[in-house]
Amino acid sequence: MHNLLALVTLAMLLLFFWMAIRVGGARAKFKVDAPATTGHPEFERHFRVQANTQEGLVVMLPALWIFALALDAQTGGKLGDEIGAALGLVWIVGRAIYMTSYVKDPSSRSAGFGIQALATMVALLGAFGVVAWSLATHGI
Repeated sequence: MHNLLALVTLAMLLLFFWMAIRVGGARAKFKVDAPATTGHPEFERHFRVQANTQEGLVVMLPALWIFALALDAQTGGKLGDEIGAALGLVWIVGRAIYMTSYVKDPSSRSAGFGIQALATMVALLGAFGVVAWSLATHGI
């Protein structure tokens, strides 16, 4: 069982849910009625943070799980759970920094974006590498 990775995955989804609540709050505060996605600039920043995070989750979650499961299959241990959970935590920290920075001043979002992008790339390239190694050593 991948308990650590499952826990971090749930935390990633909770962060996304929290962002959705913040969008709803900004929608009410700035009187941007649904289904509008434009209006007050601060509302738009909240909305973009949530949309960008959703776009990132689509890549990160499968890459993270494939990496962790394939790594465990290759190493016969819990290494995938631990490394996957650590990458997920880095992604969460990056996204939280991205969220607060972007809403405050969009030009300051780079650090948070870079942190989560690094975690995503490690998971994605790690998944490719481990799966390719497994195919090369064990065949199709």
